[in-house]
Amino acid sequence: MGALLSEPVRYDAHVKRTWIRRTVTISAVWLCALALLVLVPLWVIACLLVDLVGKKWRAPTLRLVAFALCWSWLEVIGVSVAGVLWLCGQGKNQSANYALQRWWAKQLIRSLRITCGFGIDVEGVEALSEKPLVCLGRHASLGDALVSAWVFGSLAQRLPRYVMKKELLLDPCLDIVGQRIPNYFVDRGSAAIRQEIDGIRAMASNMLPGDVAVIFPEGTRTNDEKRVALVQRLEKRAPERHSKLAGLERLLPPRSAGATALLEAIPDGDVVFLWHVGFDGLDTFGGVRRRLAQAEPHARVVLELHDRASVPNGVAFEAWLDDRWLEIDRKVVEASERRIG
Repeated sequence: MGALLSEPVRYDAHVKRTWIRRTVTISAVWLCALALLVLVPLWVIACLLVDLVGKKWRAPTLRLVAFALCWSWLEVIGVSVAGVLWLCGQGKNQSANYALQRWWAKQLIRSLRITCGFGIDVEGVEALSEKPLVCLGRHASLGDALVSAWVFGSLAQRLPRYVMKKELLLDPCLDIVGQRIPNYFVDRGSAAIRQEIDGIRAMASNMLPGDVAVIFPEGTRTNDEKRVALVQRLEKRAPERHSKLAGLERLLPPRSAGATALLEAIPDGDVVFLWHVGFDGLDTFGGVRRRLAQAEPHARVVLELHDRASVPNGVAFEAWLDDRWLEIDRKVVEASERRIG
């Protein structure tokens, strides 16, 4: 009897927390958007002074705040359209919400190009199969999910669904639209690992041709400190993996549990790796500002398809993933060196 009564209580608490969170985040986005718009003359002058004093001739501070203005108003528009869909009884219309997500991601990439001069080249879209896809992506920057949403939604004309950290629910558009389409927001601090894995598996249980399930096996944005710490941790927990992955130079050791759950849920899906160069160092706002100070910031995104028949199942998958991750690491190093040269 107690178990039956506890479920509505948990549900009510969840709904209450959701409404409180959305009230706070939506209000904050509106205030940010209005403040940035009204105070344009002030922050333009202030940012220019900061950049001139620091001899940053590409005005990275000004560019970054200009992008923040675009982002805040795109958030406002996205949340407003999501609200209109709800009022019209179309809140659960996945086609409409996917269209809104596709527009939002495309406009953010366009804003990044206009305000920051950041160009992105994409390779491998034409080679994608028509099957459901499991995408294993490199995670090096604040914008990896955004870039992949643009690549799959606008360029590849697919319907992506994501395994994302629950902290991203603080973004109002991701919170509202992201929960109307089949995404799963992982609680990385949860002790109920099996429950999280079951949630990932459930997210991908009804995949169709044209659908893409995206996960970032590294689990967090990469940097040198994290790489050293995670590789060292493997020395005691998994000595064989440690000896293999100790040579990683840019990527973090991959975690296979989430990817394995996706493959189990999508037995006929092909695997596509998404890696990139040009986003390194963009894991913090300070890193973004430093990168924008460079001439013509540019990135390259590569998709590599693997037929499902070539992907092993079970325990052999982890070793296969490690081997592919090492290959990608070498490609990232080589591509980065060519860029510098």
